[in-house]
Amino acid sequence: MDLKCIFGLVIIVSRISLSFTLNVNVVIQGSTPIAETDDNFVCATLDWWPTEKCNYNQCPWGKAGLLNLDLKKKVLINAIKAFNSLRIKVGGSLQDQVVYGVGEVKNCPNFMKKEGSLFGFSQGCLPMERWDKLNNFFNQTGVKVTFGLNALLGRNVSQNEKGLWVGDWNSKNTRDFMKYTISRGYKVDSYEFGNQLSGAGMGTRVEAEQYGKDVIVLKNMVKDLHPDPKTQPKVLGPSGFYDEKWFNAFLEVSGQGVVDGVTHHIYNLGPGDDLNLITKIQDPSYLNQVAQTYRGVFNIVNKFKPQSGAWVSESGGALHGGAKDVSPTFADGFWYFDQLGMASTYNHKVFCRQTLIGGNYALLNTTTFIPNPDYYGALLWHRLMGSIVLAVTQVSNPDLRVYAHCAKKKPGVSISFINLSKDSSFDVTLSSYEHHRRNLRSTDAAKPNFEFTSYMNREEYHLTALGGDIQGQIVLLNDVPMVSTDTFDIPAMDPKLVKASTPISVAAHSIVYVTIRDFHTPVCV
Repeated sequence: MDLKCIFGLVIIVSRISLSFTLNVNVVIQGSTPIAETDDNFVCATLDWWPTEKCNYNQCPWGKAGLLNLDLKKKVLINAIKAFNSLRIKVGGSLQDQVVYGVGEVKNCPNFMKKEGSLFGFSQGCLPMERWDKLNNFFNQTGVKVTFGLNALLGRNVSQNEKGLWVGDWNSKNTRDFMKYTISRGYKVDSYEFGNQLSGAGMGTRVEAEQYGKDVIVLKNMVKDLHPDPKTQPKVLGPSGFYDEKWFNAFLEVSGQGVVDGVTHHIYNLGPGDDLNLITKIQDPSYLNQVAQTYRGVFNIVNKFKPQSGAWVSESGGALHGGAKDVSPTFADGFWYFDQLGMASTYNHKVFCRQTLIGGNYALLNTTTFIPNPDYYGALLWHRLMGSIVLAVTQVSNPDLRVYAHCAKKKPGVSISFINLSKDSSFDVTLSSYEHHRRNLRSTDAAKPNFEFTSYMNREEYHLTALGGDIQGQIVLLNDVPMVSTDTFDIPAMDPKLVKASTPISVAAHSIVYVTIRDFHTPVCV
């Protein structure tokens, strides 16, 4: 029996279940947008961790760090090219221990395990030969680069407070690095200052007032080296966990026109060795809790109005490399795509997944480079969900998460459905708030009917787990297994066309994208 026959048999068996179907109405308001994302909203990170990085009695990084990643792997190149411009953030925990091998830096060692050092590793170095290769790779694959800078250069450990680093930032090595980057014609879209130094920090911290002063120094340096505003990289920070008091103090010190984006990290699933992780990831009330963080950052941005708004510059769901039995599986999509939707509704411009490759939470398998299930859903979001975010109302069932944007390719609306339930399927009808307002008569007030009627076929993309095994690593798109081709190309991801007169069917434990070309809204034309 060949592989296709086996896949087909598993698909048929998986449909024999005790699930039941519920009818749900979803109302989409298209008169005004509630938020707007960047065109490169979907983002992934590349990290500095060496092979020796271990957590939970495992070492899941392999050769996926920035200094040892094989940049010639065809499957890696094709996976990035498929996005037709993917934002990649270069950074991570060790970035505040990286010096740049240029100028006065003559000795350029690799990271080494070192007892008692920050994160258990010595200082490391980025040789300019490696920076050249990385930029050739970025140019070849059409990457938009966000680079995380070392914000601890020149500082010393406080003698009075554990974990606190004090003193002014020394910008000399960073200036030399930027000058080299400019001289080679390399394009950096944005520079992010430090990693997880805000609030209580992660291993180390810097006071908000000191950080704010140093960001001003960085901004002035960027402006000096890039005098043309059109090509000037953005300055981002603080790239840490949200702490209202710390963020307020930092932004008050830095003032207007300095920080172009307020960046923060989200790891709302907790430690990667949590045995309850698979339960958390399917619990709508648990997933809702992180909205408080998004709301807090949203309010900070509204108060100080940074030019580029809020970013999630790192989020892997589960801490310390992710969870080996959840992060690389279909189930992780329940968390990940809900985060993409929630972040966008709170006017976040960018969401960077930790990682593209490396650790258990990677979009690509760290050993084979083959895409994990989340990769395909991320690619669909990037291709289908435009930058204009629409308000959605669905009060029937908390297990059905719904997010709507103007379609990336106009006209129309694209909708993301995430079904957390293992038992319930949903038949979804749509209503337009515009039709709601236009058709409402005084006699209809008690029980109005504003159902949207489409006359064109819908474009639907149904993501499900092979055999219903949500902790498996094979995802089906419209019942077709997503497997790289013999030439390591990303498989075709075509929609199925569905009659407009039928409800949208969202199976139990599935993720569905739908584009409706004739769903007319004033903001999506």
